[in-house]
Amino acid sequence: MNAMLVGADTLGNIPGVLDEFGISIHKHLSGRNSSHQRKLDRLPAGTDLLILFTDFLGHNVMKHFRELANEEKVRFIACRRSVCSLKQQLNCVGFTEKQHCASCPNACQKPFSGGKARKH
Repeated sequence: MNAMLVGADTLGNIPGVLDEFGISIHKHLSGRNSSHQRKLDRLPAGTDLLILFTDFLGHNVMKHFRELANEEKVRFIACRRSVCSLKQQLNCVGFTEKQHCASCPNACQKPFSGGKARKH
């Protein structure tokens, strides 16, 4: 799945998080540069998801990109530029993280079962 990101000067850990969900960055616009704020008449071809980072965009820019997404029937999410906020919004719209094999160094540990603690 290809995503267009709007907002945020730098992405930091965002590309890694998107990769965990099977999403690649198709295009990124910071939104601060005045040329980025000029109205586009359509989203780039091949865009499957629009991600708006709300803490870096003005209301009119966000409104314009939401309208483009609606016209082209592209899903969009709006969140703050933080890993936690992005993961939460992706989960809310139905995306799930890729599962890792047990031998993978990135594999999660099994969660605590919640049983009673033993005294020693």
